[in-house]
Amino acid sequence: MATYESDDPWSALGDPTRRAIMECLAERPRAVGELAEELPVSRPAVSQHLKVLKNAGLVAERSSGTRRIYRLNPAGVAALRDQLDTFWNRALTGYQDVAEESEQRKEQS
Repeated sequence: MATYESDDPWSALGDPTRRAIMECLAERPRAVGELAEELPVSRPAVSQHLKVLKNAGLVAERSSGTRRIYRLNPAGVAALRDQLDTFWNRALTGYQDVAEESEQRKEQS
């Protein structure tokens, strides 16, 4: 597997395995081995995907003895949500503008 590195969280989430890792981590923090047991990929592949998610700011890690425990990074996830809210609000405003223009045209006819 070629290493993919990007600090863009949207690009990082473009991979279905990384999205599955995010779903697992949303349930609770986990070590690489625990994630690999739940996913159809090897431990080294999980580690590579976690590196991408960490570089994108979506995942954080802490040491626990010889293991690293991964969890969602609340700040990174919040930033994604803020972007989605911005996109959604713009779409709703655009829809409202079109609906109001259409209504004005009907009234003028």
